[in-house]
Amino acid sequence: MMVLVAGVTALCLQAAPAAAPYSIRWRPDSSDTNKVAVEVGGVTRAEMKLLEQSNWSQTQWQRLLSVYADQGDLLTDLRLPSMLGRYRINANAIRFEPRFALEPGLRYRAVFRPGLLPNSSTSTNESLASVFRVADRSVTTPTFVSQVYPSGDVVPENLLKFYLHFSAPMSRGRIYDHIHLINDAGREIELPFLQLDEELWNAGMTRLTLFIDPGRIKRGVKPLEEIGPSLEAGKSYTLVLDREWRDSAGQLLKETFRKTFRVDPPDREPPDPAKWIITPPKPNTRDALVLKFSKAMDHALARRVIQVAHDNGVLVTGQTSLSDHERQWSFVPDQNWKNGPYQLVVARTLEDLAGNNIGKPFEVDLLEKVDLKLITSAVMLPFEVR
Repeated sequence: MMVLVAGVTALCLQAAPAAAPYSIRWRPDSSDTNKVAVEVGGVTRAEMKLLEQSNWSQTQWQRLLSVYADQGDLLTDLRLPSMLGRYRINANAIRFEPRFALEPGLRYRAVFRPGLLPNSSTSTNESLASVFRVADRSVTTPTFVSQVYPSGDVVPENLLKFYLHFSAPMSRGRIYDHIHLINDAGREIELPFLQLDEELWNAGMTRLTLFIDPGRIKRGVKPLEEIGPSLEAGKSYTLVLDREWRDSAGQLLKETFRKTFRVDPPDREPPDPAKWIITPPKPNTRDALVLKFSKAMDHALARRVIQVAHDNGVLVTGQTSLSDHERQWSFVPDQNWKNGPYQLVVARTLEDLAGNNIGKPFEVDLLEKVDLKLITSAVMLPFEVR
C-alpha cells in the first residue's frame, strides 16, 4: 500500500499579509491513498458565493489554484502546465481533485492566488504555496507485466490497439522508449505506435492503452503508402516491453516481457450480433450467462459496454469476464436468476480488434454511399431464463 508523508511544507512566494487568512491543505482519500485532493481554506462566504455563480472555465480555475509536479525550481515549475482535474466548492473550501493519482516519490506544489478571487481587493502579486511529497512505495515484489490484450496469438493486419496490464502502478513519461515491435527477421519496426503526449493510463497506473498508428492502418493515407503497415499479413512479430521500464517506486520490472503473435489478413467487417450465441443460465442459480462472439472483441470495451437487464429495462448487477481469447463473454449475477425474460444491452460502440463498431467499419470509404438512417445507440438481444 502506498503511504503518504504526513508533513506538508507551506511557504509564501512573496510577502503577503493579505494572504495570511488562507491555507492550503492536502487531503488523501481514506479508501485510496493514491488519490490526494487539494483544498484552500479561509475563503469568505461572500467569495464562495461569487465563485459558485462565476461559471469559470478550467483555465480561470487553474490561474486561481494551480497544482504542478514539483521540479525543484520555482521558475521552472511555474512555466509548466497545471495538472488537469476537477474544481469545486466544498464545505467553505475551494477543492481541486487531480484527474490522475499522485505518484510515489514525487513532490507536488499547489499555488493559490487570492488576488484572482472575484471582486478581490488583494494584490494579484500575492500568492500562497504548499509543497507535498508522496512517499516511495514500499516494494515487496518486483512489478511485472501481468497480461497483454489481445491475449490470442493471432491478430488482424489492421489491429487497432494493445492493452498492457501491470501487477502494480507504473511511472509516467517516456514510455515509448521501452516498447518495441520486432518482426520475424529480428528487425525493429519504425514508429509503429501512435505516440501521444498524454499517455493513456487508467487511474491506478496499472493499464496502458497502446494504439497502433492509424496512419499505418487506413488505406490511402501517406504513412501507409510511404512507410508501409506496422503489421503485415502472413508474418510474425514480437511485442517487447523492456525490463528497464520503471514502476511508480522507481524499480525496474521483474523481467523483459515478450509476446509473439501471427498476423492474419485485415478485418473490415463490423461485428454482427446476429451471429452471436447466447447460452442462458438455469433459474434459482447464479450460473453464468454466456455470450459467444463470432470473433474476438476489444477486451476493455466488452467488459464495460455489455449489460444485462430485465425486460422492463431494470439492470441486473453482477460481474463480467472474458475468456477464449476475448471470444466469449460471461456474466455472473449478484443474486439468483429468476424465471422470465431478460435482454442483453450491447452498446454499438463495442469494437472488434480492428476497431470496427457494430454496424460501422473502422475504415470507411468516402466514395461509397453512406447510410444516414437513424439507428439506436444499443442493440437488444433477448433471452429467457427457464
